[in-house]
Amino acid sequence: MKVRASAPGKAILFGEHAVVYGKPAIAVAINRKAIITIREGTDDAINVQIPDLDVYGQIDIDNQEICLINNEETSKTPSASSDTSSTSNDLSYDAGILKYIQTALFSDEFKPDHGLDIQVDLEIPIGAGLGSSAAITVATLAAAARYHRQELTLEKLAHMAHQVELEVQGAASPLDTTLSTYGGFIYFTHKEGALKIKPALEMPLVVGYTAEPGNTGMLIERVRKLRQNHPNLIGPLLDTMEKLTNEARDAITSGEEKRVAELMNINQGLLDALGVNTLELSDLIYEARNAGAIGSKITGAGGGGSIIAYCPGKTREVLEKLESVENAFQVSISQKGVTW
Repeated sequence: MKVRASAPGKAILFGEHAVVYGKPAIAVAINRKAIITIREGTDDAINVQIPDLDVYGQIDIDNQEICLINNEETSKTPSASSDTSSTSNDLSYDAGILKYIQTALFSDEFKPDHGLDIQVDLEIPIGAGLGSSAAITVATLAAAARYHRQELTLEKLAHMAHQVELEVQGAASPLDTTLSTYGGFIYFTHKEGALKIKPALEMPLVVGYTAEPGNTGMLIERVRKLRQNHPNLIGPLLDTMEKLTNEARDAITSGEEKRVAELMNINQGLLDALGVNTLELSDLIYEARNAGAIGSKITGAGGGGSIIAYCPGKTREVLEKLESVENAFQVSISQKGVTW
């Protein structure tokens, strides 16, 4: 038996970090996916292959212990139920990916009782702030549901995926898992969920990403501590992000290209104030602007990872410039979410 599911990554245009504290965000699903294939196993373990990263791991069915085998080195990660278990902040990226898969597979809905062979194919760079963990989680849950012949509504799937991210990361917004589930261009609030946006302008976007990945859980924790230490400063800053995101929604739906770009650049200044920028990301942001992008900013948690550039009429120039510095690709909006 063989089943497959895929889910798209995402790019946040406005509101990252603030969304963790109940503020709105604007984001798009992108045309790059995580693809999960599940087959009946050849032994009693859950074997996971990630060819794009040259990673192989095993998950013990009885104690859920992860054994990571990479470049002929073996290391073990405790199960989620162990007293010494760690969030993704403390794990290598390879083990971190396996942790999302393990947590998804051993949710209350599934709990495998025999061996499985799982392959993860990635079109999304890991640790780049493009929702790779959410895409992997959503696709794993969808594939597991198919494998176990269980019906899941999209609403249930999105909720389960968010719970997985919470367990692994310690803190997480439901934004990423919502986009990986539903796709599209959305304005997201915790109260109303994902509301589709119909832009009144073209949104030519280029992503640039660094070789050094960011760690979402660690950066969320850093901002949490900053807010805790300086509530009278960081609280109003997050409130300003909320106002900015709402202005951006109005600008996007009314077709105000210049205003959208200005708001992106202001949002970047606020992210700088939260301490999530790096020199490498800053270089990409300004290289994009110098090449013709009218708006550019970090997308995602920062601390490494990606920037997104809004470049009407200058897509080729911006793409070529960012490719000469780091890694880059053009993205389009994926109207489709999870497929299974």
